[in-house]
Amino acid sequence: MTPREFIEKWRAAELKERSAAQSHFNDLCALLGEKDPISADPKGEWFTFEKGVTKTSGGEGWADVWRKGCFAWEYKGKRKDLDKAFAQLQQYAVALDNPPLLIVSDMDRFRVHTNWTNTVQQVHEFAVEDLEDGATRAILKAAFTDPDQLKPAKTRQMLTEEAASTFANLALRLRARGHDVGTVAHFVNRLVFCMFAEDVTLLPNHMFCRMLEHCQHAPEDFQPHAQTLFTAMEDSGIVGFERVEWFNGGLFDTDEALPLEKADVKEVWAAAKLDWSDIDPSILGTLFERELDPDKRSQLGAHYTDRDKIMLIVNPVIVEPLTAEWETTRDEIARLIEGAPKETPEKLLRGRELAARTTALKRAAGLHEGFIRRLKAFRVLDPACGSGNFLYLSLLALKDLEHRANLEAEALGLPRGFPSVGPECVKGIELNPYAAELARVSVWIGEIQWMRRNGFEAARNPILRPLGTIECRDAVLNEDGTRAEWPEADVVVGNPPFLGGKRLLSVVGDEYMTKLRGCYAGAVEPFADLICYWFKHARQDIEFGRFGAVGLVATNSIRGGASRETLRRILTSAGIFEAWSDEPWVSEGAAVLVSIVCFGSRIGSQRLNGDVATQINADLTGSQFDLSMAATLPANLSVCFEGGQKHGPFELTGREAREVLQSVGNPHGRSNSDVLRTLLNATDIVRARSDTWVILFPDELSEVEAALYERPFLIVSERVKPVSLKSKLQSHRDHWWRHHRTRPALRAALACLRRYIVTPVVAKHRVFAWVATTEWPSNQRWFRDFGPWDRV
Repeated sequence: MTPREFIEKWRAAELKERSAAQSHFNDLCALLGEKDPISADPKGEWFTFEKGVTKTSGGEGWADVWRKGCFAWEYKGKRKDLDKAFAQLQQYAVALDNPPLLIVSDMDRFRVHTNWTNTVQQVHEFAVEDLEDGATRAILKAAFTDPDQLKPAKTRQMLTEEAASTFANLALRLRARGHDVGTVAHFVNRLVFCMFAEDVTLLPNHMFCRMLEHCQHAPEDFQPHAQTLFTAMEDSGIVGFERVEWFNGGLFDTDEALPLEKADVKEVWAAAKLDWSDIDPSILGTLFERELDPDKRSQLGAHYTDRDKIMLIVNPVIVEPLTAEWETTRDEIARLIEGAPKETPEKLLRGRELAARTTALKRAAGLHEGFIRRLKAFRVLDPACGSGNFLYLSLLALKDLEHRANLEAEALGLPRGFPSVGPECVKGIELNPYAAELARVSVWIGEIQWMRRNGFEAARNPILRPLGTIECRDAVLNEDGTRAEWPEADVVVGNPPFLGGKRLLSVVGDEYMTKLRGCYAGAVEPFADLICYWFKHARQDIEFGRFGAVGLVATNSIRGGASRETLRRILTSAGIFEAWSDEPWVSEGAAVLVSIVCFGSRIGSQRLNGDVATQINADLTGSQFDLSMAATLPANLSVCFEGGQKHGPFELTGREAREVLQSVGNPHGRSNSDVLRTLLNATDIVRARSDTWVILFPDELSEVEAALYERPFLIVSERVKPVSLKSKLQSHRDHWWRHHRTRPALRAALACLRRYIVTPVVAKHRVFAWVATTEWPSNQRWFRDFGPWDRV
């Protein structure tokens, strides 16, 4: 069949959908040089008309045509609503193995929608007359033979990065004009949501963009216009002659808007031109948090944790156990329906048979409704939720499972279900107010996107359900020093703050740590990582029956030292059912290795690093010999030491050090070599020596005594003292000329030796090296004026 023959035949046809759809598709196959479904696949296993499950209720297939791994195709009669046809395909895409293309047609028009998960969706639309063009036919040909040709080049990640970056300069300028950081963050969040709402048609007729277009020439009008819009979104109102729906949710609870200058309006206008409908909430919050929080600006170019990593926790803690519950329920529903008397056109049920069938269907419907109620009541808590990545993906997992349950129940003959699981299923605790609000925005956007992607309308009245379930407070300690309580939930997931036990005092301060250690005395070791307080809290709540299962990310240092005792206690009470010992992760913009630990109640085998394990030890190994139980050898107590620790830039370059060593004239006549050492850290052992030196005043030297070494003391006064006086630790402020840890026992042990053995604390392999006693081991170097680096 030629293009002209196809066009003339079907332009003139006025047949209804049911009469014409399969004939139209067969002719299209002939036009494209493809076999029709019956010729290509007589058994209908991978290419077929009426793809679906024949339901007891008599329903039809889920797609008019289906080709596995290529497309699902839905026909409508001429001049019918193709949007409804597309929504129908979206609703059944899961049951159709999520084909990469969703195609709708009324025999005069064609729309090819891309359906890849992590790409910006595109639509190829053309009329039947356009098939004379070879490029148009090539689109349909690719749908049959190579759908990847139509895969959008722009990923959701790329779109989200572009969208987020456009607001960086705007936020900086607004803060530079004296606006409060929190006010700026709240305002920018409103702008972000308006752009998203407009692109998913929740704001009518490009209202926000039209406002910005006007303000290009009159920027002074922006603030009053934005206030009018925000007022309408607060409780449903009128803007001009157009009705705006009720949004609120706390995001639009006032009409507050900041004034913008011409350059600001231009920036927002550029951002509004992007397609915000496909932004990725799993990274949106992280990117905006870095832009809006002054303390995180340095991370703007850093990577973020991807969804596959987060799902290493969400799957075993949430998805797998609930899926197992549904499969058991589904099998029972199938048994009831299959065992009930059947009604056919030849045999209408009456009497006992009708009653038996009615009873079976009622019981089956009750089982399905009970499982949906279980999902609606299921609660996920992230007690360190940040900008909401775990909450967003947890909500999507619950909604996906509900959708699957509804589709499979419908296929078995039960009434069709509508999505009812919503944002209220996720709870969070977050100390940072910017991040807490971003978490709410991410969850709202994720909910609306899910509904649209699956062919459903977003919720109304209000569009944004209040998310008071995401609290802004400390998750482990109340202000009065008592244990902070967590809201009840079925499971806990999350990524608590990474902070090593030895850095806690310098980062959070003496007062907070005194309260924290006092509150958790006996339950968490004194020098355990901060994250151990989240593990301890969760373990205790499991024992109290408040949670079923927990999945948390920790630095891999939790496998050793004082932190390991936290896992040992979990093993003896809650039990670990899944763990990853050393998994690449991104924390605060830095690539690190973490341990992932899932514990609590779950039926099934244990898994370690993705493999079934007979046991999991406290050091997250699966060996039958638990080396974490090895005892300290008393003979090593006086011969094995940890290197020193500084708290500021005590370093000298080799050239500086040699100049200081050559200087003379100290009032007490002593040489500066008393307080200068070659600095040695792990990099010097596993790579090359750096010729870095360090000024080291022993603990026993007072400030007056240290000042007698004039040149070294002057250098420390200029470089270290300003850093130390800003420290949260009183000891650093009071003894600014000393290192944090000068290791007097180590210095005493080295006093009568010429050399000693060193080994890196953190290295891929355990290596040893002989070094001279004139070299001082330490675990940190500093970039002068910038802060710590090369931590080992």
